[in-house]
Amino acid sequence: MARIRFNNVEKKYANGFHAVQNLTLDIQDKEFLVLLGPSGCGKSTTLNMIAGLEDVSGGALLFDDELVNYTPPHKRDVAMVFQSYALYPHKSVFDNIAFGLQMRKVDRAEIDKRVREAAEKLEITHLLDRRPSQLSGGQRQRVALGRAMVREPSVFLMDEPLSNLDAALRISMRAEIKELHQSMQTTFVYVTHDQAEALTLADRIVVMKDGVVKQVGTPDDIYERPENTFVASFLGSPPINYIDGTLKFAGGGAQFLHEALALDLPEAITAKLSGQDGRKVRLGIRAEDVDEAAAGGPGATIHGKVNSVLPVGSDQFLGFDFYGNELFFRVGKDLAHKVGDDVSLSVDLNRLHLFDKDSGASLLW
Repeated sequence: MARIRFNNVEKKYANGFHAVQNLTLDIQDKEFLVLLGPSGCGKSTTLNMIAGLEDVSGGALLFDDELVNYTPPHKRDVAMVFQSYALYPHKSVFDNIAFGLQMRKVDRAEIDKRVREAAEKLEITHLLDRRPSQLSGGQRQRVALGRAMVREPSVFLMDEPLSNLDAALRISMRAEIKELHQSMQTTFVYVTHDQAEALTLADRIVVMKDGVVKQVGTPDDIYERPENTFVASFLGSPPINYIDGTLKFAGGGAQFLHEALALDLPEAITAKLSGQDGRKVRLGIRAEDVDEAAAGGPGATIHGKVNSVLPVGSDQFLGFDFYGNELFFRVGKDLAHKVGDDVSLSVDLNRLHLFDKDSGASLLW
């Protein structure tokens, strides 16, 4: 069992910096939880508190029902994979993987068995006699994973383990880490600032900013139902587009009004906005939620001038000047637009997001 609970946990340093504030979080046994956010948001500090590498300043950290605030790292039954891999350069791959077991004085035959099983699973058996300097980045990452695996921990911690790899290798390693979690049936806590990693790997995502949790949910929750503008902006490529305007109710329906745009909001959205007439709001439109204007109905079209065309393989990003708003949309590569074109795009009204202009809180979720 490896259920991890944070009850009002704080991390405050001697200089007064509050790295983590009032963290209450329940990580379920065998869950793959991803801590996501920009640099300095507190995600690595949170991981280090689980590992025992950082002290808890306040609140309670529990493994199952046991308080571990003061439990030293070597008694927590956790294994950690670092961003730098932290391999011993003078040791062979075999000895790097075996090191933790050797320090625990595990029987030599058992060490050999575990190391070779891990190496086979990670497809690095042929590398066991090599030194880290003779390995590629992906191979070093597998060695670091193997060193953690052989300990058979209750909790597997990973701190941005793929950040040093090239783009293609990161994609393949994500799949391997996902398979590793499924085969080990162990609680995984994974830190990243990469939204693609979070959306690909996680059972649940914790989005953090300035030491505070901004939202917890499944990847679908976080992307489709963001609770505030920070979460909405942090996920999406290109980022979500915003247009400021006002809500107007008339004839039983609701509209979003901007000086050059009037969108008739669907009934499902209108039903959530009762009593909001005249409220200043921020409209969010995901980059992919548009199409050629001919596909849209009345009141669902925005017009603007193309500032940039950025091909990205199967699609292209259009930089779009909309009355002083810089918008970016993802469209098919078959659309032949060039800089300076006047373009009309239809908006999928059922996929709009609405936020309070001042607080940034969602009005829909």
